[in-house]
Amino acid sequence: MSVRTPDPYPGWLSDEDLFEARGRLPMVYVEAVPVRLDPLGFVNEVGTLLQGDADGNMVRYLVSGRILYRETIRAALLRHMEKDLGPLAFPQLPVSPVPFTVAEYFPAPSQTGFTDDRQHAVSLVYVIPVTGECEPRQDALELTWMTPAEVLSEDVQQEFQGGRGNLVRQALAYAGVGL
Repeated sequence: MSVRTPDPYPGWLSDEDLFEARGRLPMVYVEAVPVRLDPLGFVNEVGTLLQGDADGNMVRYLVSGRILYRETIRAALLRHMEKDLGPLAFPQLPVSPVPFTVAEYFPAPSQTGFTDDRQHAVSLVYVIPVTGECEPRQDALELTWMTPAEVLSEDVQQEFQGGRGNLVRQALAYAGVGL
């Protein structure tokens, strides 16, 4: 039997360790495109979060975050949905942890079209229906529900950073939305 000192960052890395790890390893994330469905199960609204970037510009983004050490994908999805949309969002997690796509982010533009200035990251991306009341939390200033046509408009697509507008486009195609 081994006796160990408790980890002061269970599942998390210190800021210094995270910076070091990001420079050496791809980080694993989950991302979710929150949607509202009509009674037949068709997507009628897509939720996006709005926040300010480092330059003071307003940008749209999706629910996302790292998967913790020893955390299941489903648990990570639930944790990040609650963190970004509030405890009463009532996300309908998928039966299977298979994402609709995998996005690979690089710190510089690459052939994938996805960028993240901080790191190389691999993100498992899901379309998650939400049935409850949502309130933006954490860094988000606003949660906006838009029709598929609105979220795919050129003006809104330009508000996404790092290729995330393309993820929304892929998510809607996956969900059978044809415009």
